[in-house]
Amino acid sequence: MATDQTKVTEGGRIVIPAELRRQLGLQLGADVILDIADRELRIRPVQQAIQHAQALVRRHVRPTDSPTAAAPAAPYKARCTR
Repeated sequence: MATDQTKVTEGGRIVIPAELRRQLGLQLGADVILDIADRELRIRPVQQAIQHAQALVRRHVRPTDSPTAAAPAAPYKARCTR
């Protein structure tokens, strides 16, 4: 894990050192997510946060749980009630 030190400047700005930006894959103008965990500021690229959320959803949703998978239920129910 890389560690570096920087200062908070006017307007609450901080400079992320080049090596840390490189490790995160941050380019000029990149969107990032900021959050606080255990009193520490975390900075994550938006794409990484999206991939993490998608992985969490995949753990809890089966492929057959999609809305399109539920559509055939009505005709099936009608056949069962005859």
